[in-house]
Amino acid sequence: MFGIAGFGYAFGADEDVREVAADYVPDPERILRMGYRTFHRAEDGVTGTELAARAGRAALDRVGLAPADLDLLVVAVSELPEYLHWDSSAALARELKIDRVQTLLLTEGCACGVTGLGTVAGTLAVQPEVETVLFVAVNRVSEFHRNRMTVNTAVHSDGAVAAVLRRGHPRNRWLATHQFTDPEFCDWFRTDYGGAVAPVPPPGWSAATAPAGTERVHAHFDKSPRRLRAFVDALAARSAEVIERACERAGVDPGELTHVFALNESADAIADVARPFGIPPERTNAGLAAAHGHMGAADQLLALGRCWDAGELAPGDLAALTGTSIGMRWYCSLIRV
Repeated sequence: MFGIAGFGYAFGADEDVREVAADYVPDPERILRMGYRTFHRAEDGVTGTELAARAGRAALDRVGLAPADLDLLVVAVSELPEYLHWDSSAALARELKIDRVQTLLLTEGCACGVTGLGTVAGTLAVQPEVETVLFVAVNRVSEFHRNRMTVNTAVHSDGAVAAVLRRGHPRNRWLATHQFTDPEFCDWFRTDYGGAVAPVPPPGWSAATAPAGTERVHAHFDKSPRRLRAFVDALAARSAEVIERACERAGVDPGELTHVFALNESADAIADVARPFGIPPERTNAGLAAAHGHMGAADQLLALGRCWDAGELAPGDLAALTGTSIGMRWYCSLIRV
């Protein structure tokens, strides 16, 4: 169907987790135990659209294309956009100085940078005129709304990855996408203020001191260790299931998997996803996660691109891009190198 011809990246400034964790949380040792060394924080005034444009230009330059060569521009946004009632994909097209192009905006949290590949495949299936796609996944934390170190069990980071997708390209070929959602948990990790229900936070509220996202998880299970343990076990089982279902959809054996690229979480969390398939840590994104932090929808494509650029992927390798997102949604796309 399509392959990835080239990648481009853009990051906020590097921040040392050890040096700044105390600025975000009263217990910095807890953050350090997650294993993160650095994350990226965009300078004030640098928007997600600007990061996306930098990454997009880098990807297009790498493959020798201009913005005018695009048939479709896709933007996957995992954080709040710059404005409400506003289309980030149209804003990126304007930033790239494209006069007229088909655009698509994806906003399913961390999942959309992976599930969006399946959406593109569907577009190519019904629009034979679409040959070249620029797919950009971007994460830019609004620190007014969220504390990047208490949203969940990750350090959230600012950056973007862009991939040039070309119909019939022989390398980094998309094979299949699979996903499913358990709606019981749809309120977890939401941003409580700024939407239609509660557009303005109460007096004195601050993201810096607001309850951590994990508190809502513990409250859901009435702080019962037994119920929480059962959920953790189910979480692992579903992570394996969604990869297996993607393999079934693609007609490949899970034993063919050579790499698993999950969310940029702790090394232990990534190992839990890779272990059922016999994938060692060096064939995951564990090292990249410690250096980059959790870049929302950009995590898995970042890992694929960085490993491809470094020559760590061989023709025929099979990579699972997988994770769990708001919703809660389990998802996987398979890429044949």
